[in-house]
Amino acid sequence: MGSSILANIEKEMYLFNNGQHFESYRFMGNNRSYEQNQDGWRFTVWAPNAKSVSLVGDFSDWEQVPMESVGTTGAWSIFSKEAAVGDCYKYLIETQAGEMVYKIDPYARAYEVPPKDASIVKELPSKKWKDSLWYANKKRKTIYKKPLNIYEVHFASWRRHPDGSQYTFKELSETLIPYVKEMGYTHIEFMPLMEHPLEASWGYQITGYFAIAARYGDVTAFREFVEEAHKNGIGIILDWVPGHFCKNDYALPYFDGTPTYEYDDPNRAVNNRWGTMNFDLGKMQVHSFLISNAIYWMKEFHVDGIRVDAVSNMLYLDYDEGPWTPNEDGSNHNRQGVDFLRKMNTVIFSQDSDMLMIAEESTSWAGVTKPVEMDGLGFNYKWNMGWMNDILRFFEMDPLYRKDNFNLITFSFMYAFNENFVLPFSHDEVVHGKNSLLGRMQGDRYNQFAALRTLQAYQMAHPGKKLNFMGYEFGQFLEWRFYDELEWGVLYSNEFNKEYQHFIKTLNHLYRKQKALHEIDESYTGIEIIDADNTEETVLSFIRKSEKERDFLIVVTNFTPVERRNFVIGVPYKGTYEELLNTEMLEFGGTWTTPQPDMKSVNQPYKQFEHTIELVVPAMGTVYIRPKRIYGLNKNKKA
Repeated sequence: MGSSILANIEKEMYLFNNGQHFESYRFMGNNRSYEQNQDGWRFTVWAPNAKSVSLVGDFSDWEQVPMESVGTTGAWSIFSKEAAVGDCYKYLIETQAGEMVYKIDPYARAYEVPPKDASIVKELPSKKWKDSLWYANKKRKTIYKKPLNIYEVHFASWRRHPDGSQYTFKELSETLIPYVKEMGYTHIEFMPLMEHPLEASWGYQITGYFAIAARYGDVTAFREFVEEAHKNGIGIILDWVPGHFCKNDYALPYFDGTPTYEYDDPNRAVNNRWGTMNFDLGKMQVHSFLISNAIYWMKEFHVDGIRVDAVSNMLYLDYDEGPWTPNEDGSNHNRQGVDFLRKMNTVIFSQDSDMLMIAEESTSWAGVTKPVEMDGLGFNYKWNMGWMNDILRFFEMDPLYRKDNFNLITFSFMYAFNENFVLPFSHDEVVHGKNSLLGRMQGDRYNQFAALRTLQAYQMAHPGKKLNFMGYEFGQFLEWRFYDELEWGVLYSNEFNKEYQHFIKTLNHLYRKQKALHEIDESYTGIEIIDADNTEETVLSFIRKSEKERDFLIVVTNFTPVERRNFVIGVPYKGTYEELLNTEMLEFGGTWTTPQPDMKSVNQPYKQFEHTIELVVPAMGTVYIRPKRIYGLNKNKKA
């Protein structure tokens, strides 16, 4: 029996070593096995340059149990009838230099709670999923035409118990999911949930890629959370870090005493900026490991998307601080990284065409969201970091100077459709002394909230999908702290916070309902500029369009705290228009008690338009206007 199993592992390793095993977790790590007429566990690990490998654990009183070398595959394997669920274990690796090193199992599905670090014997139980309706609804329309409004969450700090302890997945299922549903978001994006030793890394320095962080819960609890989210019409996106990994000695670094998961060249292997190690993206075994990991979360946990962190670190050889090794021709592009990303996206989309693959890429690399067959990287979305940086810089500015910097607002229209963008205000923007979003706004609390409402209304109207970090939706003033819960108390103790939360809820639901705000996000057919040259008054106006000609919204945003009366803008059709949203309504924390009356068009030329309407644009405010009764629609178009 043992020899036949080793022969099967040898076959699996052939695919693994050639970068073509995309479910390697099914035979690597610890897996239940029936051998020698006994139930037990088969342990398999890849350590190609080890002199020997032994299994040690609770089941052996931490005495060495030598593992067998699986031919010339680089794998080591052993069957243990003594091992049991819940036992702690490690691999004891003897390097070619004779050093003995204890290492965790890279494929373990559970680990001890840090600072302890042993792997734990745990199976991946079968599950009968009850989210078929969610999957059926996902296929009804392409992702590009659907609303995508992401609520980014750090598991441990959304809510905490009075004693400071974290919520469980079950408790979040009972609180976070109803909250997200009520507020009108479409997806929850979790910052990394995989095992990591240091909470201050927020999960971005991973040791156990196939395990839920023990301090958060386990694989069963997370599966149940995802299922409950799907039952409530909410998708789940995971942050994932395939570019670099935690440098702790007991984990992946120099796993068998030689560069195993990392590059041979120290300039490429060591990530100085983040204090981590870079995966060798040219190594086929690393391809099998990482792509299997993405497939694992997609298949076994039904996650709907993966936000790939630090893509730029995988695209450039000189992205890090310190010395770097160029290509032979002196260039700085990481060709191996490019090939890996293309391969990864190709494999994932071949298995699930509806998967969200979102790149956090901070440079102007071309074609991030273009298909691989068109020489793109193959993602379907990319964070628009340029838009985020420009818009926040603009809003941090004294309104007196905004007219001279209006290009910070308008420049994004020049490249808005170069990629399929997500407009992010992520956790990175509310830490390290940057201040909260509310804290970045100018003026007293009233004006800060007015500016924040305008910022959010503008984000929602701008082409591109949306992402915001938890706490923004009620105007948290303090920077985010990973070790403490959000400032929920301000909803009941401070002025404007409750009203602002009501505004965000209203805006979110409006975004989902109004097709003009989400149906055409990938081309200029979804937007028409009315006036982007009004720098003196610092007012921007444009039209967002859906696929139906009569279904459009006019967006007018005033970026200064000066009300603009008798304000004239061009409109595409003769008729009557009505106010749909006014950020300065009293219910949202503003001063307007009644909406402005319907606006009837006048036959008066305005730029490319033959008709105009007149309105009042509130100080530091945004107005959404929709057609009520219009005439002159193109009969050849869908109306």
